Amino acid sequence: MENWVSGIFSHSLCPISYAPFPKNNMSITVTGIIERKGFGPGTWALVTTSGETYELKDAAPELRKSGIQAEVTGEVRKDVMTFAMIGPVLEVQSFELISSD
Repeated sequence: MENWVSGIFSHSLCPISYAPFPKNNMSITVTGIIERKGFGPGTWALVTTSGETYELKDAAPELRKSGIQAEVTGEVRKDVMTFAMIGPVLEVQSFELISSD
């Protein structure tokens, strides 16, 4: 796809080409403990037993409680960046609460 934009430092028009980011996301199921991380405005995370941290995107209210153990299925969003930058972003598709604090 080609688009014409005005040059910042010139008065001429320059053609540029661009393509949308590819979606190379994958679906996974992980189990861990829900934690509230206090970076910026705060975010919810799932910390697995192996120590991996996933930032939860679109977490249901039932998942937004520190200390509960849950199994979460979702899509790892490689095309999303956040202020917290605590780990891969996991867009929640479904979940099961295993235990609560």
